[in-house]
Amino acid sequence: MLTRDAPRHWHWRGRRVLLTDGTTTTLPDNEVNQAAYPQPDSQKPGLGFPLMRVQALICLGSGALCDAATGPCVGKGGDEQTLLREMLDNLEGGDILLGDAFYPTYFLLAELIGNGIDGLFEQYGARKRSTDFALAEVLDKHDHIVVLSKPKKRPDWMSPEEYARLPETLNVREIQCGGKLLVTTFLDAKDTPKGVLKALYRRRWHVELDIRNIKTTLGMETLRCKSPKMACKELWVYLLAYNLIRLLMAQSAWLSDQIPRQLSFKHTVQVWTAWTQIARGSEDGESMYQLMILIARTLVGLRSGRIEPRLIKRRRNRFGLLMEPRADARERVRAFGHPKKQR
Repeated sequence: MLTRDAPRHWHWRGRRVLLTDGTTTTLPDNEVNQAAYPQPDSQKPGLGFPLMRVQALICLGSGALCDAATGPCVGKGGDEQTLLREMLDNLEGGDILLGDAFYPTYFLLAELIGNGIDGLFEQYGARKRSTDFALAEVLDKHDHIVVLSKPKKRPDWMSPEEYARLPETLNVREIQCGGKLLVTTFLDAKDTPKGVLKALYRRRWHVELDIRNIKTTLGMETLRCKSPKMACKELWVYLLAYNLIRLLMAQSAWLSDQIPRQLSFKHTVQVWTAWTQIARGSEDGESMYQLMILIARTLVGLRSGRIEPRLIKRRRNRFGLLMEPRADARERVRAFGHPKKQR
C-alpha cells in the first residue's frame, strides 16, 4: 500500500518508487529535423515525419516527472535502454524502479544492484520461453532464484574498464503470478512474497496513463517547431506544464486528505483553464483554497493492472495513405483529377 509520512512524500514501504517507459513524438517534416531525428527506415523519403524518442522517469506516488531524455529513433544512442541510463543518476540507494519487459538486461540489473536500487520488471520474451522453475534455487511454486552470467561480448557503449568492474554473475528472482513472468532483485521470498510483488507491479500501468496525459491531454503527440533546438524547448514546456498540473493535484490531494493518483488529471486541466479565465489575476488565498477543493471533487480510483488492446474502435475515413511525395501527388491530381473512389 502507498502510505503518506510527510507532505508531498509518498512511498512504498518507506521507499521511493519510480516508473520508466518510452514514447515518441513527431516533428514537422523538413531537412534539419530529418537530420536530427530521422523517420523510420521503413518509410520512403517524403512520406514520413521526423520521430523523436522520449524516455520518462516518473514518480509513482505523485505522478510527477522526475526527468526525461530524448534521442532519435534511428541509429545508436536513441533506444530506451540508452536514454534510461542517462537518467540513472536521479535514482538513489533504496529506490525501486518499475518497467516493462524491455528493461531487465544483465547490464541494467547489475547497475541497479551495484547502487543499492531494487528493480521489478516483466521478463524479456526470449528468456520467458526458456524459464524452468524446477531449476536453480526453488523458493516456491513458480518462484526461484537464478544466476545470470555476464555476457562475453562487451557492448559498444561501455568502456573496457566499466565492463571489467561488473560482477561475473548476478542473482535475480523470477516469479510467475497474475499471468505474467516477472524478474526482480527482491530475493527474500518471506519479506516480499509473490502477492506483494504482483500488487506492486500492477502499479506500473500508471506510467502508461501519465504518458497518455502528456501526449493526448496536453497535445504533445505532434510538435510544431521547425528546428531541433526549438522542438526540444517546446517538449520541455509541455513537460513543465505537466509537472505544474501535478503540483496542483498534489496540493489539492493534501488539503482534501486524498491520494494524488485518485485525482483526475484531465479534470484538473479543465478546472484550472476555466478558473484562470474567471479569476483574471485575483488569486487570493480563499479562491485558491476553493480551487483546490474543486480539483479534489472528482476521483478516478486506483486504476492499476488494466490491460487494453492496442486497437481502435472508431473506423478511419475513406481516404488512403499518401504513398508518394505531396508535390508529386498534387501534379498527378492536376493532370488526371482525383480517383473516382475518393470523389
